[in-house]
Formats: sequence, structure tokens, C-alpha cells
Amino acid sequence: MKKFLLASSIALIFSQVAFSNEQEQELPQSRFESLTKLTQVIGTVEKYYVDDIKLEAIVNKAIKGLMEELDAHSTFLDKKSTKEMSIQTNGEFGGLGITVGMRDGALTVISPIDGTPAYKAGVKAGDIILKIDNKSTLNMSLDEAVSLMRGKPKTKIDITVVRKGENKPLKITIVRDIIKIDSVFVKTINKDLLYLRITSFDKNVTKSLIEGLNKHKNIKGIILDLRNNPGGLLTQAIGTVDLFVNSGVIVSQKGRDLTDEEKFYAKSSTTLTDAPMVVLVNGGSASASEIVSGALQDNKRAVIVGEKTFGKGSVQAVLPIVKDRSENIKLTIAKYYLPSGRTIQAKGITPDILSYPGKAVAGDDSQFQIKEADLKKHLKEELEKVDSIKKDNKKSKNDMVITKEDIANDNQLNSAINILKSLIIMSK
Repeated sequence: MKKFLLASSIALIFSQVAFSNEQEQELPQSRFESLTKLTQVIGTVEKYYVDDIKLEAIVNKAIKGLMEELDAHSTFLDKKSTKEMSIQTNGEFGGLGITVGMRDGALTVISPIDGTPAYKAGVKAGDIILKIDNKSTLNMSLDEAVSLMRGKPKTKIDITVVRKGENKPLKITIVRDIIKIDSVFVKTINKDLLYLRITSFDKNVTKSLIEGLNKHKNIKGIILDLRNNPGGLLTQAIGTVDLFVNSGVIVSQKGRDLTDEEKFYAKSSTTLTDAPMVVLVNGGSASASEIVSGALQDNKRAVIVGEKTFGKGSVQAVLPIVKDRSENIKLTIAKYYLPSGRTIQAKGITPDILSYPGKAVAGDDSQFQIKEADLKKHLKEELEKVDSIKKDNKKSKNDMVITKEDIANDNQLNSAINILKSLIIMSK
């Protein structure tokens, strides 16, 4: 019986070793078979397809299809697309001033950028672009759409959008222009509150915020407006949070190997203020602006007010596929995670307090309450403001104030101010 058990054990060991060797041989064999299948398909298309199509074009289409099947942000950059990306990076291009992304397979406006042609033409966050000129965007890649919308400055383009609440698609004509963006606006509200508006996270954001905060050191509270901010540089998002948070994780980045995690921390040496904060967000807030609002929310540093954000929390890298780097792939290599461990991708940031756009609810006389005895003095001060602006053409938007009319026309801002005032009272 013992001999039988011993023989059975030896047989089992040999069978396990044989199975292990078979598995080791199977993996490269399966890989080889998969590559053979791809080569077979390319060869068959080249030989039998109805139109005469060159091998290079077939391979390019295969790469393009692969990238599109991975996710909405991975893409193949051929020579033309690589050149256009380089032009865009240097800022020498004519565009519309909108950031777009794919949501549920539809080309969607993440946000129009303040002051740009698209913003002035009435394009809104959440608009689904159905047509660019006469071309349907269905089955069109993100980079194809961006390429079509770029062009020579002062040239016209028509986009047809589907907008929530509208019975039929809207056709919007936009004149392309060189996109020059003021990324940071610093304004005051009633002298004791500071309004910081970031339109996008370009390389100058942190520096501009530092200048604004140092100029207004005696403020009681801060409103950080990230509405319709499509994102930008990760370094600037981290730098922004670091101005308000003195310790802890700001954001982490994880790739396919979850053990390979990179974390970014706040430093007390760079913190400029601990004043109460409210952050404004909406559906046009994406990527870097979601990192900032999410990090401030997780660190209990600010109250988030507005609407749920877009949900763009993936990291793309441009990787060359030819030696001269004339062709590349833009590949999603990681995802961002907030201090609490939650991901932004496809989920976005949910505000602590929901607030919707529109005019603030107020009584007829609440916008301009002033005693009769102070009327002349008030009007004189307002006239001096107008005259000083006329005389000083170099005066920047950073010296402007948020007016009562601005507040009355912006329900979300009005809500943020009221919440901030409550936070200031509670902090005393």
C-alpha cells in the first residue's frame, strides 16, 4: 500500500512538472499565434481588399483602431498629427477655445475657455458636438475632431451641437483665432473676501496665485472658482493645493502595476494661508481642476460647491514608435487617485453642496441698498473707479472687484459667498 502511495505521489509530481513545462511553452506559443493572426489579417487585406491600399496605410489603420479600442484618450499620432501636436504645444495655432472629450462615445464639450471664440459664440459645457462643418462626429476619434476644429485664424467653422433642454440641434458659427488665455484672475468681494478664478492650469498658475495672495494678506476668506476649467499641468495643480494645505497627500499616480505608486505631498513651507475656503466646480471642471478640488475636499480644507465634475482622471504619455519620433502613440499609462484613495476617472468630484447656475434669488431692492445720505458719496466713488480705469489702460483684470450685479447674476457664486461667510463665523 505504501509502495502504491509512493508511486502515485511520484506520478503526480511528474505530471505537475510536465503541466508546468507545458504552460511555459504555451505562453510564447500563444503570443506567436496572436502575432501570426495579425500578420495574416494585414496580408489578406493587402491582397484582397477592393481598393488598392498600401501596406503602410493598412498598418497605420490597424494601430489607429487598436488605440481607439483601448480608451477615449489613447490615440495614434501619425506624422501629420505629431506635427499638429507640436504646433499646438507652442501655441501658434488658430482654434476655437474649447476642450473636448469622449463621454459615452459622444464628442462632448468639457468646457469653453473664458474669453475665447467658442465662449463668445455661446458654446456650453456638456454640449455634444454632432457635426463639424458638414462632417458627422459619429465614429470620429478625438484627435480627428480636434484637428478639424483647428485651422487658420479668422476662418469660420460651423459646429452642430445637441444641448440638454433644447428641442433640436443648434448650429453655432465660430471664427477661429489665436488662443491666448489669461489663466488666473484675482478679484475682491466686499474688500474682505478674495475671489480666485483659474481658467486652465498653465505653467504660470502657481506663480500668479502667490502674487495675488501676497497682495491680499488680510482677507478673511477665499473663493476658488474652477468652473469650466478643463485642466492642464499636474505640477500646477499640485502647486495650487500646496498653497492652502500644509501636510498630507495631494494626489497619487498608479499604473498597471499597482505597487508602482507615485505620491505627491504638501509642504508646510509653501503654505500661504489658512483662511476658510469654498471651491466652485461644475460639469466643465476636469482633470487638474478635479485633482485640486478633490484634494482640498479630502483634506477637509475647503467646501466644494456647484455641480458634479467631468471625471477625467487618467494620465497619458506620448511614446515614439519610430526612431525619428515623427510618429507616436498617446497612451494611457496611469490613473490619478485622491488622498482618500478614490479615483476621479469616470466618477468625478461630487460637491459637498449642490448649486445650479442661473440668477440668484433676491428681492427687488436687495441688489442696491444704500442710504440716501450716502448716495452722492457712493456715486462719486463709483465714478472715480470708472475714471481711473479709463486713465490706466495697463490696469489688469487682477485689480477688478466682484460687483453686486455679478453676484446677482450668478447663483453658484452667491451660494459660495453665503457659505464662506458662515465658515468665517464658525472659525472665530
